[in-house]
Amino acid sequence: MSIKIRKATVGDAPFLAQMMLQSSRAGKRNGIFDFLFHESDEVKLLAKMQLLTQTKVKSYCHFSNFLVAEVDGKSVGTLCSYEPRISTKEAFVDALSELGYEDVMDSLKPLYECDFDLNKRTLMFDFMEELDGFIDVGVLKALMQKSLLTARLKGYRIAQSIVEIGSLDTIMYYKKLGFKELEHKECELYKEKFGRAGFILFSMDF
Repeated sequence: MSIKIRKATVGDAPFLAQMMLQSSRAGKRNGIFDFLFHESDEVKLLAKMQLLTQTKVKSYCHFSNFLVAEVDGKSVGTLCSYEPRISTKEAFVDALSELGYEDVMDSLKPLYECDFDLNKRTLMFDFMEELDGFIDVGVLKALMQKSLLTARLKGYRIAQSIVEIGSLDTIMYYKKLGFKELEHKECELYKEKFGRAGFILFSMDF
């Protein structure tokens, strides 16, 4: 099976939205995007998330931060990598504001209360996802290898990712890729909203 890795384009917005939603739910009924957009109709929710990937403000959800994996011309996986000094919390709030969502800080409180003090010299990974039917065929490994190669060329030597406590498959896969658990953070408000205790910060030197 030949896996092609390429940079995402604006035309990938529907697929990126699908993978972002899958990643944010991570086996839960609702994730942060369900909570932010207050939309029970999944088609409408995905449409709003597509717009989020295309805002003028380049938040971490912007399509330009993504790689897409293809098999036989079919998009089968994604990986987002972003620089926390550029794709800041403020940029995410501004992107939501651009879509007409003002006063979102209360909605983001469960997420930001459980946040880590990130090293601005690291490259962050998120939305590492693949379609059912393509698990364990090397899609995520190929995405990660391409991202790390690009990161090295930019001068980065540390990669990090934040994973929910309890997301066993994701935790196992990051460990398989060579990431180590750096810090745990448990938050009552996040547990109350999403049923998960909090987050683990993973890190890898490369």
